[in-house]
Amino acid sequence: MTRAHGPTTSEPQQETPSRVKEMRASQRMQGGGDEVGSGAEGGLNRRTFMAALSTMGVAGGLFPGVLWARLQETPEITVEVVAEAEKLVGLDFSPEERAMMVDRLRTYREAFEALREVHIPNHVAPALHFDPQPLERSRPTGSSRVRPGRPTDLPDPDQPREVAFASLTQLGALLRRREITSLELTRLYLDRLKRYGPELECVVTLTEDRALEQAERADRELEAGRFRSPLHGIPWGAKDLLAVRGYPTTWGAEPYRNQVLEMDATAVQRLDEAGAVLVAKLTLGSLAMGDVWFGGRTRNPWNPDQGSSGSSAGSAAAAVAGLVGFAIGSETLGSIVSPAVRCGATGLRPTFGRVSRYGAMALSWSMDKLGPLCRHAEDAALVLGAIQGPDGLDATVRDVPFRWDGEGGLEGIRVGYLEGAFDGEQRRRDREVLDVLRRQGAEPVPVGLPDELPLSALRMILNVEAAAAFDDLTRSGRDELLVRQESGSWPNLFRSARFVPAVEYLQANRVRSLLMSELDRAWEGVDVVVSPPFASSLLLATNLTGHPAVVLPHGFDDDGTPVSISFVGGLWKDAEALQVARVFQSATGHHLRRPPRFQ
Repeated sequence: MTRAHGPTTSEPQQETPSRVKEMRASQRMQGGGDEVGSGAEGGLNRRTFMAALSTMGVAGGLFPGVLWARLQETPEITVEVVAEAEKLVGLDFSPEERAMMVDRLRTYREAFEALREVHIPNHVAPALHFDPQPLERSRPTGSSRVRPGRPTDLPDPDQPREVAFASLTQLGALLRRREITSLELTRLYLDRLKRYGPELECVVTLTEDRALEQAERADRELEAGRFRSPLHGIPWGAKDLLAVRGYPTTWGAEPYRNQVLEMDATAVQRLDEAGAVLVAKLTLGSLAMGDVWFGGRTRNPWNPDQGSSGSSAGSAAAAVAGLVGFAIGSETLGSIVSPAVRCGATGLRPTFGRVSRYGAMALSWSMDKLGPLCRHAEDAALVLGAIQGPDGLDATVRDVPFRWDGEGGLEGIRVGYLEGAFDGEQRRRDREVLDVLRRQGAEPVPVGLPDELPLSALRMILNVEAAAAFDDLTRSGRDELLVRQESGSWPNLFRSARFVPAVEYLQANRVRSLLMSELDRAWEGVDVVVSPPFASSLLLATNLTGHPAVVLPHGFDDDGTPVSISFVGGLWKDAEALQVARVFQSATGHHLRRPPRFQ
C-alpha cells in the first residue's frame, strides 16, 4: 500500500532506459529479444518490421522465414514483400496489382510516421462515437428521479463492525439523525483500510487528508440541515483508473506508477458534489486486465488464497470486506461482472453512454463503462443516480432519465430468462432464482441470443482500440515493464492488434451493428433477462451492445465462496434491472453474509 498526501509528478513514469537496455542486452545474449540485425542507423529491428507490415494490414502471427530474410535485406516495401505478406492475411493479388500497390503502401508508411510524431494523450477519443441505440428504437425521455427506500433495523452506532457493513440507506439515516458523524465513519473505514488493505492487496493510495477534510465539511453541512444527497457523508473508494487531483493515478501498471493527473474525473466530481467522502484509490489489474497489478495480486475476501478476479479487483474486494461504503469500478469486457462474481459483490454495469468516462483511463472508447460495486442493489441505484448523465466532456453520454423508487416492486417489469442457460443439475441453484421471482409476482419467459453471428471474432474491436490507446507504450518499449508478459496479456495483445487491418476492424463494427439489431429483436417484449453471468456468449454480446447488468450473489458453494446470478436490462433499463435485483435480495438475503475474516 502506498500513501500520498500531495502531488508527486505530473508525468507518467518513463521506461527507466537503463533497465530496458539491460533487459534487451540480456535477451540478445540469449539469442532472443527485440533487436535483430545491426543496431546502426537504418538497421532493421522488430519494431521497424512491424511498421512495415502494418502498412499492408498484415494480421498477427509467426512471420515466414523468407519474408523476414527479405526485410533484412532491405527495409523498403517491394513487390516481393507484398507477395509474402498476402499469405498472412489470406489474400491473393496479381503481379500487376502488387506493383501498383507499392507506391501507395510507401505513402501510407510515411503517413504513419508523420502521425506518430503527434503526442496523443490517453484521454483523447477518436472522432467516431459508438451509440448503442438501434436506429429502429427511440430513447426514453423525461427527468431523472431517485427515491431511496426507508431503512429498517439500523445498526448500533457503537458496534463498528455492524456499521462497516451497513447499507447506504442505513448509513445515510445514521448520519442524518446525527447518531454517527461523517468524521467517525470516515475514520472507521480508514482504519479498516489500513488494517485489512495489505492482506487483500486492494489499496493503491489512501486519500486520507482529502477524506478527513471532506468528512468535516459534510458534518458541518449536515449539522446545518443541508442535505446534498443520499450519499452525503458516506466514504467510498475509486478504482485507480479515475483521476483525482493531487494523488497518483497509476492504472495499476508499473510504467504509470508515479503518474499524477491534475484533474478530477467526472465521477469523482459528481460524488464530491453529492457529499460523498473519497477514502482510497483501489487496485485494478494492470491497465484494466485481471487482478495482478504492480504491487501484487488483489485477494478474494472469502478466500484470500485466491485472487479477486478483475479488473475492478480492489473495488469489489474492498466493498465486500466492509472497507468502504461503496466503490466505483469499470467494465470493458467483464471487469465489474467478474470480480463481483468472485467476491460476492453487488455490481452494476450501466448502459453504455449513461455515465461519463471523462478522467478515466481509456481502454476501448466504444466499450468502456463506469459503475458501482456495492453490497446491496439499492446502494448501486443510489450511486448511479449521483454519477449518471451528460457532462459535456464525454461525447458518448446521452441524456436519458434514471428513475428509481426504493419502495417499488416488480409491477410492470417484464422478466425473461436466457433459454438453455438453466438446464442440467448443476444449474439447480440458478433455477431457484426464477422460482423466487415467480413467488414475487414475475412470470419469466424464455428468450435467446443471436446465434448466426461470429461473436468471438468481435473481440478484435476491444484489442484494436486498446492497442491504439496504448500505442506509445508499445512503440517506446515500456510495455516490457508490465508485470504480466504472457501470450494473453496486454503487451502481446497490443502488438498483435497492430496487424489487424483497418478494413477488418470496420467490418467487425458493421457486424456489431447487426448484433445490436438482432438482440433488440430477440429481447423484444422483456425488460430484464435473468442468466448465469457467464452463460453462452451473454457477457461478450451485451458488452458489445451496451446493455446494463446487475450481478449479485445468490448462494454459496460448499467451500463457502459465493456464486452469482445476473439481471441484464434492456438498453437504458438500468432501474428495472436494479429493481428485480433488489426484490430478489429482499426475498433471500444472500448478500447479507460477510466474509468471516473481515466481519
